[in-house]
Amino acid sequence: MHRLPSILLLPTPAKSKYHFVFLFCFLLLLIHVYIVSNGNISLSSMIQERVGLIWKWIDATNTTQEKTQMPPNTSKSLGPCPDTPPGLKGPLNMDFNYKRTLDEVRENIRSVRFKGGRYKPLDCIAQQKVAIIIPFRNRHEHLKLWLYYLHPMLQRQQLDYGVYIINQDGEGVFNRAKLMNVGFVEALKEYDYDCFVFSDIDLVPMDDRNLYRCFQKPRHLSVAIDIFNFKLPYKTIFGGVSSFFKSQFLKINGFSNTFWGWGGEDDDLYQRVIFHGMSISRPDMVIGKYKMIKHVRDLHNERNPVNAGKLRHTKSTMNEDGINSLNYTVKEIVKDILYTLITVDIHGPLKI
Repeated sequence: MHRLPSILLLPTPAKSKYHFVFLFCFLLLLIHVYIVSNGNISLSSMIQERVGLIWKWIDATNTTQEKTQMPPNTSKSLGPCPDTPPGLKGPLNMDFNYKRTLDEVRENIRSVRFKGGRYKPLDCIAQQKVAIIIPFRNRHEHLKLWLYYLHPMLQRQQLDYGVYIINQDGEGVFNRAKLMNVGFVEALKEYDYDCFVFSDIDLVPMDDRNLYRCFQKPRHLSVAIDIFNFKLPYKTIFGGVSSFFKSQFLKINGFSNTFWGWGGEDDDLYQRVIFHGMSISRPDMVIGKYKMIKHVRDLHNERNPVNAGKLRHTKSTMNEDGINSLNYTVKEIVKDILYTLITVDIHGPLKI
């Protein structure tokens, strides 16, 4: 009696190339049964031996395949990636006027190895596991440009990363900050990320030395945007693109969930950092350059005059308003090769 080979435990596509072998063995076993019933024991033993050899060959082939399909960076022989990635280019050229389809972007970026926009470096173990969180609604042209320019840059930076597009369902008032909180919670359900980069969809870095990773202090990455003449509009600005270690983000209880419409949520985030005894860090104004993709503001993301007044109460509300009070409903999760799209109902008002 022969045990079943482990190839039978594989999904159907992996079995298909062995179907002819199984059919051949099945025929041999039928012949074996016929011969035994007619008393020819020696011929029966020979057939049984041949079938056993075929099973062993299949098992050996399957074991070899399983080893070759393992991600290369699971090898214990690989060392950590260097602090300064060796393949960085520095200043980058970009053309937002050239239109691409999403299929063309996928065709150009074949190096993303796992569905959901997940990537790991091939030749070293990344120092951090980074989730890129992007709040989203009706910005499909921006998404294509962001994916086209950011994936190659993130890979040159040797990151173990995933891209999460958090899409607000419905036509209610947009809430960028709450979508960031949703992205944080949902990404942690999939992988043990220790670093989170929160990014607007319309901001593309102009220098790949601006590392999308986490630092000793919460990091403001988009410090020199073209529409602000590559200068900080004011000293405490903390909008656009920022990064937090998981522990830092939990310490400040994430973003506020109450900033509906445009304005104020980043200033509230800055105050949370300060009130919890931390400060922010920034790259220099050369490395921290960004180009903004032009767009017309969403009609459901109007400036909310109420938001500015909320900043006077950050200290008293921040420990009850944030990750620990987050409520939302996941409507759909789509795994594209270049990103994970999570559509959510965040239970917001229809008007400001």
